[in-house]
Amino acid sequence: MSYEVSPTVKGEKVDFTNPNQKFYEALGYDGMQKLMYSFYDKIYESEIAHFFPQDEEEFAEVKRKNTKFFIEICGGPKIYAEETGGMELNEFMVRLHDDFSIYEKSRYEWLGVMEEALKEVDIAQELKDDFWDYLEKFSKLTVNTFSGGSKFYPKL
Repeated sequence: MSYEVSPTVKGEKVDFTNPNQKFYEALGYDGMQKLMYSFYDKIYESEIAHFFPQDEEEFAEVKRKNTKFFIEICGGPKIYAEETGGMELNEFMVRLHDDFSIYEKSRYEWLGVMEEALKEVDIAQELKDDFWDYLEKFSKLTVNTFSGGSKFYPKL
């Protein structure tokens, strides 16, 4: 399984749709948690680990919160919305990344780690493909630093 990744283009509007709820239904709450915890355990060993707290308890909290985001964005129970202060989930997640200098290279690393985690999931490939489509497009919105150091806030 290998997924395509298209480059982020500075200033380009990114059109995406949330993952099909069937992805969540195929995995269920426990399966989503297992996928995301596996992903974050791999992230902790990746080249972008420095973006995450190095304290185990703080990292566990990030894992817990981000797992709730992915469960909700995939059509699961509304368990993350209380974190957003009323802001739409995707917009909130993009704004959460504003404080980090995220380059395209970091995006590729993040997606590569997610691809590894998805390989461990035993559900229909078309559901994984749909989830990947969301991740690949949405992740462009987190890239906010380009060569030359210019900062950019993506368009939803």
